[in-house]
Amino acid sequence: MKRRAFISLLGGAAAWPLAARAQEAARNYRVGGLTPSPRDAPHYVALFDELRRLGFIEGQNLRIDGRGYGVRNDQFVEIAVELVKTGIDAFFCAGDAATRAAQRASTTIPIIAITDDMVGSGLVRSLANPGGNTTGVSILATELDGKRQDILMEAVPGLRRMAALADPSSTTAPQLQALQEEARARGIELSIHRIVRSEEVGPATNAAKNSGAVALNVLASPLLYANRRIIIERAAALRLPAMYQWPEIADEGGFLAYGPRLIQVFREMVARQLVKVLRGAKPTDMPIEQPTRFEFVINLRTARAIGHDVPAGLVLRADKVIE
Repeated sequence: MKRRAFISLLGGAAAWPLAARAQEAARNYRVGGLTPSPRDAPHYVALFDELRRLGFIEGQNLRIDGRGYGVRNDQFVEIAVELVKTGIDAFFCAGDAATRAAQRASTTIPIIAITDDMVGSGLVRSLANPGGNTTGVSILATELDGKRQDILMEAVPGLRRMAALADPSSTTAPQLQALQEEARARGIELSIHRIVRSEEVGPATNAAKNSGAVALNVLASPLLYANRRIIIERAAALRLPAMYQWPEIADEGGFLAYGPRLIQVFREMVARQLVKVLRGAKPTDMPIEQPTRFEFVINLRTARAIGHDVPAGLVLRADKVIE
C-alpha cells in the first residue's frame, strides 16, 4: 500500500544526568488524572511505560492516583478538588471539561492537558506562551473534523444526508455550524446529534440513522473515544459508514479514521511533558505541542461487512488498508 512521508516528531529523550536520576529515585511523585477513559486504556499503558523508561516507576518513586480515570465529565470538578488535597505534583487531563476542572481546583499545580483546541477553547493564552499553570498537546481537532468530513463524503459517493456525533464540551456551536455550512455547500444535509453522557451514545447513533443519514462523522472528543466500542458496534448494526478521530479506532473495527496515532501522541509528547514538569519545569515556559504526523486508515473488512464499496481512488490514497 502507498505510504505518505511524515515529518518526524521529536526523537526520544536524551539521557538525563545521574544527579537528576538519583534525585528522582529519592522522591515520591504523585500524578492525578482526569479522563473519561479507563486507566488500562492502551494510550495510558503506553504513557506509563514511557514514564517508567524515563525513570518514573510506579510503586517505586511514582504514584498514579486512579480515582479520576474512567469517570463522567460531571465528576471532574469534585475529583480535581480531592486530588489537590492529596498533594499531587501534576495533573494529567484529557479534554476541555477535565482541564477546566483542574484549572478551577488549582492555579499552581502543573496541568498537562491533551485537548482538541487549547487556544480556541480559552484554556491557554497562546501556543507559544500558554501562561498560567497549563500546557500540553492541542490536536488540531477543528481542522481535522472538517478534513474527516470531506474524506467521508468522498468515501460515500452520491451522499445527500449525513450525521455527526458531537460532544458539546469538545466541539462548540460555531464549529458545528461551520461543518453544516461546508456540507450544505456541497448539497449535503448534516444533522448534529449531541452527546453529554455515555448512556446517550447508543440512542444518539440510532437517531442519526433515523434522521435519514447514510454516513456518520464521529467528532473529536475524549468522551466519544471512551465509548468507541458502542459506536463501532451500533454503526455496524445500522450499516452506517463511519469516520473516526484516531487511526487506532479503524484498527479496532471502525470504517475510516484520519488523524495522529493516539498512542504515539501519548508516548512521544505527553510523557515528555509530564517528565519535564515533574523535574521542575514551569508550564508557562513550555509551549503547547501539536502533532505533525497524520494517518489515514480504511478498514475494508468493515466496509464489506456493512455492504459498502469504497472508491478505488480513496483506497490508493490510504496510509493503511485493513483487508
